Amino acid sequence: MTMDFTIEKYEVLLTALKEHQNYCIRHDVDLRPEYSLRLAQVEASMGATATYYFRSMHFASHAETIKAIVALGHRAGYHYESLTTCHGDIDSAYNDFCRNLECLRRIVPVETACAHGSPRSPWNSQDIWKLHDIHALGISYEPMLDTDFSRTLYLTDTGRRWDGHRVSVRDKVPQYQDLWVAQGLVFHRTDDIIYALHNHNHAIHRYSLLINTHPQRWMPFGMQWVAEASLQQAKNIAKRVLVEVRH
Repeated sequence: MTMDFTIEKYEVLLTALKEHQNYCIRHDVDLRPEYSLRLAQVEASMGATATYYFRSMHFASHAETIKAIVALGHRAGYHYESLTTCHGDIDSAYNDFCRNLECLRRIVPVETACAHGSPRSPWNSQDIWKLHDIHALGISYEPMLDTDFSRTLYLTDTGRRWDGHRVSVRDKVPQYQDLWVAQGLVFHRTDDIIYALHNHNHAIHRYSLLINTHPQRWMPFGMQWVAEASLQQAKNIAKRVLVEVRH
């Protein structure tokens, strides 16, 4: 058994996903975009494709990385946080979104966007679309707005665990979480998901899968792996406090 959240473990997960009929992979590139290229190369070598969502702070400094990922056959999307950066002003956030979307489109084609959780922010950037139409901007898919979660199971490594909904501020689907738990569709380790995928009688096969990872978590075991694990443990404690305060 290999350590979790390593490149080797991700390869095993990709292999197990071939046992499933309908899945898609999304990556939220919150930090260290250079780690994303490594993951994209692994996926391409195994015949898998994914969508990589990039924050605006990385467009200029990592344009070549973004291009290289798309050249491997993957898609790029905009990981927006405009309502946070515009301090809750929806119209300003919409204009900010449009500007940043155009900047990313100068680098690669973009037809999808997904909000960054910004757990310390009081604002949810998805609220922009209560007053504006994201699809009118040539965005055909916003995962958390356009996915039918009555048929699609959302699996995310938020909190560096697959059952992190309790410590997640926004990276979750609250209206379906209790149903999934009742059906045994809650996993802690990557090995738990791998086991379920290999068991064709498992409830995981009743759903389409939307899998979300954060590429900075997945790396060879070593000092950086240990540092990431320690940092995420501290973040989880802080996020749990935020969740409890907001409830």
